Amino acid sequence: MQIEKDKLIVQAHQLLDICLTAVSFIVAYFIKKYLLPEPFRGVSIAPNYYIVLLMIIIIWYIIFNLFDLYASYTRQTFSHILWNMIKAVSTAMLAMILIMYIIKMSDVSRIMISLFFIIDIGFLALSKLFIYKILSSRRQMKINLRNILIIGYKERAKDVITAIESYSGTLKYRTLGCLDTNTDHLGETINKGVQVIDTVDGLEKILREEVVDEVIFAMPLSEIKNVVNYIAIAEGMGVAIRIIPDWYLYKIIYRPEIASVKFEPFLMIPTMVLSSTPSKHGELLIKSTIDYIMASIAMIVLLPLFLVISFAIKLYKFRTMAANAEAQRQKLAHLDEADGPVFKIKEDPRIIPFIGTILRKISLDELPQIINILKGEMSVVGPRPPIPNEVEKYEIWQRRRLSMKPGLTCLWQISPNRNDISFDQWMNMDLEYIDNWSLLLDIKIILKTIKVMLVGAGR
Repeated sequence: MQIEKDKLIVQAHQLLDICLTAVSFIVAYFIKKYLLPEPFRGVSIAPNYYIVLLMIIIIWYIIFNLFDLYASYTRQTFSHILWNMIKAVSTAMLAMILIMYIIKMSDVSRIMISLFFIIDIGFLALSKLFIYKILSSRRQMKINLRNILIIGYKERAKDVITAIESYSGTLKYRTLGCLDTNTDHLGETINKGVQVIDTVDGLEKILREEVVDEVIFAMPLSEIKNVVNYIAIAEGMGVAIRIIPDWYLYKIIYRPEIASVKFEPFLMIPTMVLSSTPSKHGELLIKSTIDYIMASIAMIVLLPLFLVISFAIKLYKFRTMAANAEAQRQKLAHLDEADGPVFKIKEDPRIIPFIGTILRKISLDELPQIINILKGEMSVVGPRPPIPNEVEKYEIWQRRRLSMKPGLTCLWQISPNRNDISFDQWMNMDLEYIDNWSLLLDIKIILKTIKVMLVGAGR
């Protein structure tokens, strides 16, 4: 799963570099042809510059890969990344000049090629600085962090911990601890400072209280009593499950109701994976790209609206409720019209008169979440973001909605009479979205959300 994601990221990075190189060539061509002062302006028509551009694309692609330009940025300084790129571009340029000399392509403008060399380095340097800064900020915000819980404490567990500590890919893994089948080894350090923090009986409690992305069974399943229950708990909460195979699974006769099952290596360790989230990694990468593009455009276009609304509520925040709204919630508990953990009142007295009502009616109170999308904490489309005290009251099956990044809009947002549906219906809509996710579904939801905003169906 992660190997597939890493490959997609590398391919996207390669495509970006080649596109920037092609753009650099085109920019250099137009500068030489139209912008340089006389007598340096203009290009001859003798060489076919389309052929030159094709040569550049092929040569640059090969050289960039030979220089390992797409190694993980995790353990590299930017100066090292920049110097490696400059060496690669310089080598590619020398290779191209040599090839042009061999095939006797002598009419190519030297000034244009020099311009291309400088512009290409500039564009590539800026793109790599941008990527480096984004990855650095994501690491600081722990967006790329995946928390691992290991069941087992012997050699398999030690191997997993060693692999995690040695990994230097695009993600950062953190081992929360190990679980044993009894209390004999509680507090014992297994490897690299990782300890046995509980028994398997505490799995559900840990999954409820901690952010756990994957559970790895690093011991024979035959040694775990009621192992089916533990797998079902993790699966039901949407937590990915990895099993280092001892081929005992067929004996426990466990057939996942939700998760897909496949075999893949985890940091070079063969594992069987039960995943309850979408595995369309290429489309998910496109989804993330669309999120950033749409959020960036929205921030620019809607900035005047942000300022007007902020001024209108005098607090420079998009607050539609009174400042002490959460404190008033206890006093208004008897008026709660919603079932489940959510809190809803049709005529909520905490809403700021007029401006708060209007903002909620046309869903403009959601706009600040665009900033969360730019920070990588949310998506344009996804399950509605809950508040912590709601999550504490979730049943196991409801927690699976947390396995996908929350969104600005969702199926619930575009549903008729959305404010009147039950909490279970809302949860089922989010799980339906996760189980049937596709880019086409996201586009449909976005278009319907625009319609809902224009109609003013919010409350």
